[in-house]
Amino acid sequence: MSTPSASRRKKDARRSGEFPPAPEPLAVPVFDSHTHLDLTIQEAGAVPGDDGADPVEALITAAAKSGVDRLVQVGVDVASSVWGADLAERHGSVLAAVALHPNEAPRLADLDEALRAIEAQAARPRVRGIGETGLDTFRTGEEGRAAQEESFRAHIAIAKRYAKALIIHDREAHADVLRVLDEEGAPDRVVLHCFSGDAEFAAECVRRGYYLSFAGTVTFASAVNLREAAAITPPGQMMVETDAPYLTPTPYRGRPNASYLVPLTVRTLAAASGADLDTLCATVSATGDEVFGGWR
Repeated sequence: MSTPSASRRKKDARRSGEFPPAPEPLAVPVFDSHTHLDLTIQEAGAVPGDDGADPVEALITAAAKSGVDRLVQVGVDVASSVWGADLAERHGSVLAAVALHPNEAPRLADLDEALRAIEAQAARPRVRGIGETGLDTFRTGEEGRAAQEESFRAHIAIAKRYAKALIIHDREAHADVLRVLDEEGAPDRVVLHCFSGDAEFAAECVRRGYYLSFAGTVTFASAVNLREAAAITPPGQMMVETDAPYLTPTPYRGRPNASYLVPLTVRTLAAASGADLDTLCATVSATGDEVFGGWR
């Protein structure tokens, strides 16, 4: 029997859902500003190498070995928000963000009740972000737009009441996101999760003092616009994230993502912005403390 080619092995790995190999670790630690540990485990299981370990601990340990020493666990509904807030209380390297995802809002029978449940979680001390909330015109049609916007406005109000960072999901809704923020008045700290705009939109967000968080998409060959946006983003307004288990960086696109792969993305950001890698990591790490507060 012949040995499969390297390309065939890569395709088989994608189909089987194997986690990619660990990249070269970062010399200066950085944090993952947006991950979904619960969804990563549900969709891909635990990273290999820690047989018998708790899958959450395995993911956190793998991240630490790559130089990703802190995580922000992000909720998308009431259940995941409670799960993340509970995890953050048990684990010193994890902080939580709580919210209803914009695509979740139109599906709810009682949006007000769900928003009250999110606000109850927002008061917890290890919850440092309200998100991911925002607008998504890609997956939600016109019939769901009103509920999305109502939910977004409510999350903005919660972030301001509890002095928490606002984490925004913006998919094909740049102008409307800015419109709602202007109408409601933005919180002191606004993070554009998985920044998806071009340099012009990045400049507008930077001017407003917002933080731009770049995911694995910035490594894609086709994502010239994202690298141009990164090039004009001040290091002090830049973050890096996985959005795990999604948006796995090149060259492992299509396989499960996890926080230990952040080095692939942050190296691309350093190259795009012309920054020294270690200096950029130190700056991004300090920005995390500025936006979310200390982890420990």
